[in-house]
Amino acid sequence: MRNLFILFLIFSLPLTSQAQIGLITVESNHDVQQTATSLEKLIKQKGLTFFAKVDHTQNATKVNMELSPTVLLIFGNPKLGTPLMQCGQTYAIDLPQKALIYEDKDGRVWIAYNDQAYLAERHNLSDCEDSIKKVESALSALIQEAANSL
Repeated sequence: MRNLFILFLIFSLPLTSQAQIGLITVESNHDVQQTATSLEKLIKQKGLTFFAKVDHTQNATKVNMELSPTVLLIFGNPKLGTPLMQCGQTYAIDLPQKALIYEDKDGRVWIAYNDQAYLAERHNLSDCEDSIKKVESALSALIQEAANSL
């Protein structure tokens, strides 16, 4: 049953995503800053806890290095995250959730986030399919909205 669930999640990924083990990446219709601003706004509007925005490009500049636009947002929802930790406490190392917004070498902007099925496997979760589906569904909807909104 668990393997069927993981296959379901893998095949339900958006067609605009890039393949990377453990990550789901969705192309944004906007630049990095616009996408990050939109996602942060959505996180707050939906009542999620917003922890931090890390501008890796700005930090690289501070040490006289270059990095294409790269921003990390850290956020969470205890109602969705706590059941995952109850299933397997080591899941906490991967919480709160993170979304990485970056520009690739071709100038395309992507939002990357952790694949919950991958994390479930990593943390040997069992009998938690409903919680994993809820988190993945919420993340997918949030990321898609940020990638396509404004």
